Amino acid sequence: MLRPCDAAFLERLSASLPSDTLAAPAPRYLEEPRGRMTGQAGAVALPRNVEEVSVILRACHEAHVPVIAYGGGTGLVGAQVGQGDMLPLIVSLERMSAIRQVYPTENVLIAEAGAILADVQAGAEDAGRLFPLSLASEGSARIGGLLACNAGGVNVLRYGNARDLVLGLEVVLPDGRIWHGLNRLRKDNTGYDLRHLMIGSEGTLGVITAASLRLFSRPVVQGAALMVVDSPEAALRLLALAQARLGEGISAFELIGGMGLVFLAEAMPHLRQPFAAAPDWMVLIDLGLSADRNATDALEGLFAAALDQGLVHDGVIAASLAQRKEFWNLRESIPEANRHIGAISSHDISLPLSAIAPFIERAGQGLAQIEALRVNCFGHLGDGNLHYNVFPAPGRDRASYESLRDRIKTFVHDLVHQMGGSISAEHGIGRMKAADLVTYGDPVKLAAMRAIKDALDPHGIMNPGAVLMQQEMKRE
Repeated sequence: MLRPCDAAFLERLSASLPSDTLAAPAPRYLEEPRGRMTGQAGAVALPRNVEEVSVILRACHEAHVPVIAYGGGTGLVGAQVGQGDMLPLIVSLERMSAIRQVYPTENVLIAEAGAILADVQAGAEDAGRLFPLSLASEGSARIGGLLACNAGGVNVLRYGNARDLVLGLEVVLPDGRIWHGLNRLRKDNTGYDLRHLMIGSEGTLGVITAASLRLFSRPVVQGAALMVVDSPEAALRLLALAQARLGEGISAFELIGGMGLVFLAEAMPHLRQPFAAAPDWMVLIDLGLSADRNATDALEGLFAAALDQGLVHDGVIAASLAQRKEFWNLRESIPEANRHIGAISSHDISLPLSAIAPFIERAGQGLAQIEALRVNCFGHLGDGNLHYNVFPAPGRDRASYESLRDRIKTFVHDLVHQMGGSISAEHGIGRMKAADLVTYGDPVKLAAMRAIKDALDPHGIMNPGAVLMQQEMKRE
């Protein structure tokens, strides 16, 4: 049975920590970025090192006080927001933000969990290397939270998800023990890989406090292009052509629906649009090549070949790195424009590549039978991850659709499941999708996950209600 983080517990805990470690929770610790959830907490703990995290978790374990690990607060599934009548202790890693060491010849960087992604990228760049994890919130998202949800981003096609960029971890387990797993080895075949167990667990199995991260050589030549296609099916054929011609030189391949450009024009009219009229579909292709290749020539050759095959009918190739940055600014501004419009239901989904075009067609037809709606579909086409977001018709707001929200979400997730996809591609499960995981998840997998959770966290203090629905929550 869980107990609240009350004044009596905080008094006992404060005796074991520096005087300024515990604080009242500011509103930012209790809010989900899109305003879908608001939580509560008894206090916020701001440890400076792994030893203090250990003290905190040991005390919570002994007292049965729930814990929510907090990174940058950018998560979109509510994993960082406590719900119900329990008062948790929020453990924020923001003071643990150091880059401990960089090993350029090993292509390794060791960062604490509170390090902001942009700072890790800059640390790698200072060493002449690349840390390729890249996403819209990289100026505020922190490494610990990104690993906890196994973040994806725009470069998965070439470099993989967050878990593929980690060699080792330092983790505090629920009972306060410290797992010193910060190795820098590419090969370590010594039993179960706890690293991959912790990555993607969303703070339900322990608190990640530091990570050994993989670095890469920086591409010498970079380029980008926007190419207009007639359909998602044509975009997939263009991807196959691009891979055949350019191989691993493709860093990202993003599908952008025309509705995204319409929303950008409404919410951010200052952004320069690449085409006079918004096309129904286009792709953003990003290249990173060796010094002996020319990005412009490579993209021009790809465009010419695609034009011959009827896959594209218009396009713009970045004439400079500044224009390449403009293209990416356009793409990364789509989520902000979405927030301005106000989505009824947002879906972070993945599908087998061959199922993407049929899904988009079937989903559009099905939603049209529910109500007058607009869909902004965009995402990381190279790895099958779509952000399929449903919006009100022009002149209406999302509040007028509230009664349809669950119906829309269920329709989309049912279709994704029927077509062999996943209801969570890169954002995680959190609290918002915990019930969906029960509906669509494999029961054997869920039983194994529950067994692991019970073994490592027998009192259920770690982020209760996230990922796995709580079987029981009683107040003492």
